Amino acid sequence: MKLTFEKLALFPAAMTLVLACAASAVAQNPQGAAGGLTIDSLYRAAIDADPRFHALQLQADQTALRLKNIESERLPAIVAEGQAQYQSDVPTAPVLGPGGQPLFSPPKDTYDAHFRIDQRLFDKTIQPRLAAERAQLSEAQARIRTALFGLRQEVNEAFFSAALLQERAGTLAATIEDLESRLGEMNIRVREGASLAADAAAIEATLLERRQDEADLRATRRGALARLSRLTGRTMADTDVLGLPELTAAVMQARGAVDVTRARPEYDQFARTRERLARQQDVATAQDQPRISAFARVGYGRPGLNFISDQFESYGLAGLQVQWKASNWGTTNREREALALQQQIVADDEAAFTRGLGRSTEADLAAIDRLTIALALDDRIIGLREEIERSMRLRFQERVVTSAEYLDRSAELLQARFARAGHRVELAQASARFLTTLGLEVR
Repeated sequence: MKLTFEKLALFPAAMTLVLACAASAVAQNPQGAAGGLTIDSLYRAAIDADPRFHALQLQADQTALRLKNIESERLPAIVAEGQAQYQSDVPTAPVLGPGGQPLFSPPKDTYDAHFRIDQRLFDKTIQPRLAAERAQLSEAQARIRTALFGLRQEVNEAFFSAALLQERAGTLAATIEDLESRLGEMNIRVREGASLAADAAAIEATLLERRQDEADLRATRRGALARLSRLTGRTMADTDVLGLPELTAAVMQARGAVDVTRARPEYDQFARTRERLARQQDVATAQDQPRISAFARVGYGRPGLNFISDQFESYGLAGLQVQWKASNWGTTNREREALALQQQIVADDEAAFTRGLGRSTEADLAAIDRLTIALALDDRIIGLREEIERSMRLRFQERVVTSAEYLDRSAELLQARFARAGHRVELAQASARFLTTLGLEVR
């Protein structure tokens, strides 16, 4: 058998033929993708049921509020202020008037109440800050989608665990039905005195063991379905059938583009992070630009604009104001350099992630090839086992062999069918894991 595997590995054409045979075998599965619960519908249900899914809209609502706050900086800012104070000294006139009193002497207690309106006329930081906020939203949502994508592997594990038990239960049911027929025949022969009661007892004991196995399988499957139900938020009954997906064509197409496929949501997250860092660089650059605003102020107080007056007066003033940092001692340049270094870190993380995917897909592809070969050989093995079992059954009915010998051959056939069922599900699981690792749809 080892020699056969090596020859198959050496000839791609032979491997393609084997893949086609495996696809045909899976397509013949009576519980295939044509009926029952499909894995892609369970993916969607798991995402919809996860509380993090609602965070996508919450993030958008949060960003909308922050954008409105930034946009509101274009509107006039109105401030009301009031102040009362006492000072220990005030300026007085150097010239004395009649009676030796200063010509003017302001009061030491002063009062002021005013409204001030500021209107920005030129501010180059607003647009970069809006862009940075939107980029931050895209990054945050990409991070949530990446986290939600991890649910696919959990669904895969629960789905294929239940599917394997389902396949084995179906195989076991056929064996139980056959044993029931053999037991019925044997009981008739015992009553007629043509066989010993021990032969019927051996068949009945084996039948009871198989029924025990069936009960264990169904109980274990209920546990797998319960896990799947908790993941997806959907109620599942024991009678629900899981349809195995047909993925051979998708795998064959994807394996030729492993190194260039960028469908994983992590790649979008890396891109959104780079975009956010670029927009933050724009914000840092815009901080050095001058800002121009108009202002107006109206108030009432003592003194008003005439600081030597001791009367309450109303007043008003207006003008333009320019703000510009002539030098920030290299702060902006250092901030841009720090952001550029962060972009390099993101690029390195992306490269490491890509290499990790490559390693994972190599293991998946090796498993797919191994299981494809095994599944192609399973049909031949089962055909031979069925032929042996039929021959042994005829000989048993003719009382040439004992019931123990017949039951041994029946058990060997059951194990062969179990192996095929296991290989079928494992192949589908390895294929789904491979496509999921690449970020491709599994249907």
